[in-house]
Amino acid sequence: MIVFNQANTERVEYLLDMLNIRGFTFFEQVQGRGTNGGEPRRGTHAWPEMNSCVITVVDDEQVEPLLEAVKKLDMRNEEVGVRAFVWNIETTI
Repeated sequence: MIVFNQANTERVEYLLDMLNIRGFTFFEQVQGRGTNGGEPRRGTHAWPEMNSCVITVVDDEQVEPLLEAVKKLDMRNEEVGVRAFVWNIETTI
């Protein structure tokens, strides 16, 4: 799962394309606040920015390259913010 400021939408889609990750589910208008000093993303007058989220299931060998790409993207502009979360998927149908 990748959560990111909407300003990074095109960059995240490009990242998935470059890593040949085709399947994903995209959520717009995601609200939240980062753990490490992140500003709230609430879509309100006080906090107008919003996040988006992408969930994708990838093979084990794709996890590290994806995390490295997300980290590089985050380092480009840490104030905008992008985070990735990984968990095991036991079964899919």
